[in-house]
Amino acid sequence: MLDRLRELQEQALRELEQVTDKQALDQWRVTHLGKKSALNQVLRSVGQLPKEERPIVGQRGNEVKLALEAAYEQRVQVLKAQEMARALAEESVDVTLPGRPVSLGRLHPSTQALREIYAIFAAMGFQVYTAPEVETDELNFGLLNMPPHHPARDMWDTFYTTRPGVLLRTHTSPGQIRVMRERCPEPIRVILPGKCYRYEQITARSEHQFYQVEGLAVGRHITLTDLKGTMAEYARRAFGAERKMRFRGSYFPFTEPSVEVDMDCIICGGAGCRVCKYTGWLEIAGAGMVHPQVLRNGGYDPSVYSGFAFGMGVERPMMLKHNIDDIRYFYSNDIRFLQQFG
Repeated sequence: MLDRLRELQEQALRELEQVTDKQALDQWRVTHLGKKSALNQVLRSVGQLPKEERPIVGQRGNEVKLALEAAYEQRVQVLKAQEMARALAEESVDVTLPGRPVSLGRLHPSTQALREIYAIFAAMGFQVYTAPEVETDELNFGLLNMPPHHPARDMWDTFYTTRPGVLLRTHTSPGQIRVMRERCPEPIRVILPGKCYRYEQITARSEHQFYQVEGLAVGRHITLTDLKGTMAEYARRAFGAERKMRFRGSYFPFTEPSVEVDMDCIICGGAGCRVCKYTGWLEIAGAGMVHPQVLRNGGYDPSVYSGFAFGMGVERPMMLKHNIDDIRYFYSNDIRFLQQFG
């Protein structure tokens, strides 16, 4: 029996030296150390031997088993080392190769336009004031001369939230009330940039989300002439001194009188296209003198103070400046479009 154990050990070790992969190693373990292995059968038969041989054979059988288990663990480590070396060789990096250029990010065209607007109005003495995009019905409508059920509310298709009296702002005008109440009775000259939301059809010239820049100036002796001069100066600095502008009478509940500010369409040169609705003119701002009641709601006495306000889009002027004929490009995430504004 001792000779049999020696033969099993020698045979198992010879076969173990030929093992070169994990699958073969697992098979070796089952063959030589498993429950049905020849070694295990020998150990089970110890009880059938004469009494005086049992301790000797049992001890030798356990020594063989421990030796094979140790050899197995050693072979596992060898195969792991070989596999690691092979992986390192196959996946090695040649550090002498030139590096690949890293693609740099760039500002979104809307962000670029906003920064240009900030710079233009900063040169005219306007500060930037930010207001929240989620507003109350009172600030978005009520304090701007539009109480509940006022027909002027239909001018803005509104996204309401599940919380009563809370909505996504339809314009940046609610910021007028916020800044007036914060700074009253000081004079004000601010722009209020931000994103607005309207539930309306998406076309080549309108989106359901867009950036807007509100402007507000409040002080003593501010007139409509100041508003016209401010808008003309903005157009001159943003689009060139040759630009033509026109002011049309309009209606907004929070300004009186109210005007629409148009600029000749750069895309078609005034001939008419789908961006300007074939009129040759593109509206760039709605404006007017701040309504006395809105001044009063902001904390200013309209008999002492006056002011003007305007609201302009960001994407539409960008369309004019760069001959973009569809506003949907700004939010379509088309890398071919965005890369043009590096």
